[in-house]
Amino acid sequence: MLELTMAVVSGADTGATAGMTMAEASSEPGAVLRVGRDAAVCRLVTPEDWLFVSRVHLEFVCGPDGAWHLSWLRGSQPDPASEVRIVFGQHQHPVGYGATVQLPRGGSGEVIVQDRTEPRSVNIGFYQEV
Repeated sequence: MLELTMAVVSGADTGATAGMTMAEASSEPGAVLRVGRDAAVCRLVTPEDWLFVSRVHLEFVCGPDGAWHLSWLRGSQPDPASEVRIVFGQHQHPVGYGATVQLPRGGSGEVIVQDRTEPRSVNIGFYQEV
């Protein structure tokens, strides 16, 4: 099972946890959890006016072996208005625009979508049960 917890944070709210939303899915091949501004297809939805987050920005997909993968989907612009990084333990790695990375099995961490123009971010905590 993959559990996600999302908080949207702007400059003055740094460190606040109010307004958190959660989603989860069983680790069955083909399971998908999406993050973005489009409530019709995303389980975790950011404010519509946060244009640095695409309509469908991130996709968590369970592979055939039960491992979860994170994809930063390409939007309509050639260059993104945000940066995405994944943090687990002492490790922090950038996620490339259009790239897919595997989440650590049986672990927890955070995916951060950082606006390049303002001090605001979307912070998505993850926990994967083995």
